[in-house]
Amino acid sequence: MKIDNAVALVTGANRGIGLAFTRELLARGARKVYAGARDPSTLTLAGVEPLRLDVTKPDEIAAAAARAGDVTLVINNAGIGQVGGFLAADSEEAARRQFETNFYGMLRISKAFAPALEANGGGALLNVLSIVSWINGGMLAGYAASKSAAWSLTNSLRHELAAQKTQVTALHMAFVDTDLVRALDQPKTSAEEIVRRALDGLEAGLDEVIADERTRFVKQGLSAAAASYLPQRA
Repeated sequence: MKIDNAVALVTGANRGIGLAFTRELLARGARKVYAGARDPSTLTLAGVEPLRLDVTKPDEIAAAAARAGDVTLVINNAGIGQVGGFLAADSEEAARRQFETNFYGMLRISKAFAPALEANGGGALLNVLSIVSWINGGMLAGYAASKSAAWSLTNSLRHELAAQKTQVTALHMAFVDTDLVRALDQPKTSAEEIVRRALDGLEAGLDEVIADERTRFVKQGLSAAAASYLPQRA
């Protein structure tokens, strides 16, 4: 998937990683960038086409798909998070709210834009996931669970969209310096660096982009643990 001359849609494009994606896409020569946000007035970056797009609202998704039928790249970035464990008083409500955006929103967008991607030659889908797709320490319990589900969704979409030649890339990273985790005292990577690595991986045809060292360490640990269950040679 080449960014130059691509027509891209970025969900949750008004701040953080989404805003960094829109800037980098334009810098790499994308012909058009649709920027989706719940409130289009917050989309102030020159050169983008604003879209009213709340991924929890099917009518807004349908309207966006009708308007942006020329897309060749969809970046599922919209997401929300909340600090707290599953034993918190509001954990069920919080988990439902996060799943509605982080999992069902990604599913809705993917279904709505898959026909356009196929019509335009296949293109690509890039899903913004997380290191917590694989681990859950309880600090962001509902968020981690929703990202685990979104990872499973991404893996399924990769198989389901192969026939129409749509590339599906998963982006995993640890803490990024955005509003979501700004209050947490943890090492953070800039959104700009994460996005550069994500788009480099997309253009290289990778199924999965591991965007920082902490995430790479965790992934390697999971691979080692999984290998221990495999039959060993005598």
